[in-house]
Amino acid sequence: MPKHGKKFRKAIEGLDILEQRFSVEEAVKHAVERAYAKFDETVDISFNLGVNPKYSDQMVRGAVSLPNGLGKTVRIAVFCQGEKQAEAKAAGADFVGAEDLIEKIQGGWLEFDKAIATPDMMAQVGKIGRVLGPRGLMPNAKTGTVTFDLAKAVSEQMAGKVEFKVDKAGVLHAPLGKVSFGPGKILENLKAIADHILRLKPSTAKGTYIKGMAVSTTMGPGFRIDSVEARKFVEG
Repeated sequence: MPKHGKKFRKAIEGLDILEQRFSVEEAVKHAVERAYAKFDETVDISFNLGVNPKYSDQMVRGAVSLPNGLGKTVRIAVFCQGEKQAEAKAAGADFVGAEDLIEKIQGGWLEFDKAIATPDMMAQVGKIGRVLGPRGLMPNAKTGTVTFDLAKAVSEQMAGKVEFKVDKAGVLHAPLGKVSFGPGKILENLKAIADHILRLKPSTAKGTYIKGMAVSTTMGPGFRIDSVEARKFVEG
């Protein structure tokens, strides 16, 4: 095991995090109770999925609204024009615009956390795809961020809608909220994400779909969940 600081070593005291496997409830409890940073850390979940993302029909991607939100303020930028701009502002969007907003981003400005666009703006938003894409900010119809229903889209993002996408290794990461939520609310959020991921199982994926899970916090250790317990939690 690589060298870790005193606080990290204290956080895993009495546990062998490399060999031990936990139930979902135990993993969440350990992650929350053993967080040691001075700030309110984010709790994260990682799923190891039995898919091969290099095939488009095995790509797992989506978004889900968490019952307890994420516990943080989300700055929202909306690309729209005409009457839709007033709708976006009324819904609570922080930044609203069309060509002017695109030009601002081309100039290096990126002070927002989520982006939403109306379908008629996507051709123009595509001009900054190379800027937004790598940062996970590109609006996408599959996650509900390309829509004419701006009031709904903005309210969902403000309430804590989580977007996720499996990576090349078949691993999917998602935030679950803050340590201050406590284990109960974190488990409720985890169940919402797990249920949604199960519904997105590709028909072409063979073998075990949920191969493993692990819970961690921003600075803390990761607690691996027993594969049988993981499937029981997701499928049960």
